[in-house]
Amino acid sequence: MRIDVNGTSTFASTGGRDFDPSGDVILFIHGSGQNHLGFMLQHRFFANRGYQAITPDFPGHGQSQGDALTSIEGMADWLIAFMDAAGISKAHMAGHSQGGLVLLELASRYPDRVATASFLATALAIPVNDYLLGLAESKEPKAIAAMMDWGHGPAGHLHDHTLPGTSHMRYGAQLMSSNQPGALFADLSACAAYDAGSAAAEKITCPTLCILSGADKMTPAKAGRALHSALGGELVELPGAGHMNITESPFEVNMALRAFLDSNI
Repeated sequence: MRIDVNGTSTFASTGGRDFDPSGDVILFIHGSGQNHLGFMLQHRFFANRGYQAITPDFPGHGQSQGDALTSIEGMADWLIAFMDAAGISKAHMAGHSQGGLVLLELASRYPDRVATASFLATALAIPVNDYLLGLAESKEPKAIAAMMDWGHGPAGHLHDHTLPGTSHMRYGAQLMSSNQPGALFADLSACAAYDAGSAAAEKITCPTLCILSGADKMTPAKAGRALHSALGGELVELPGAGHMNITESPFEVNMALRAFLDSNI
């Protein structure tokens, strides 16, 4: 569906279903250089199992217009504006990678808007090395290729996909290339600058779940365990998955999310 957020046309996927904001809403928050297509196998799964699934594209990403946001704090505020525009008073939320940082910030400052918080392949902080930042700024296709390499575990590199005939890495590269130029650099810069994760985690009181990946090279499981220790809540680890666990191990991710959500409705 398409709605106006802060004067800008915004797209959000609803998993192919009509969206009812008065139902049990689960809102997915995409990561750096991503868009709603990264969560395709999640929003369709939950939209067909009684949940009101919604996955917005941040400005400058996917089918949303506008300029990419430049801070994690700004992204959290934008999501609240999106919820207001969509008529969503409260939602279960799941954030992947950068989306997890956004969820930390949002849940700490807007606790009345978050029913549960699920953190996928993320941490209290996501440092970004200068080499990747430089590529994203001046050689974006090479930055995308590097992230596809680092972001996938063994299954992704072998093109062993849940969807027959689809390559993890080629699909991911096409997805990232569909965003506006400069969006990836803005995202990675926002991640690199965000240092309030620990303080934010201390303020979160809703039920939480962390889904970590044993083969994650971008936010290693060790960093994810530190996030879990700060939050408490539930923990699921996927030993063979890489950073892109939502596409590499969608069945396992969906089962973990569903069990957690069903127990907190």
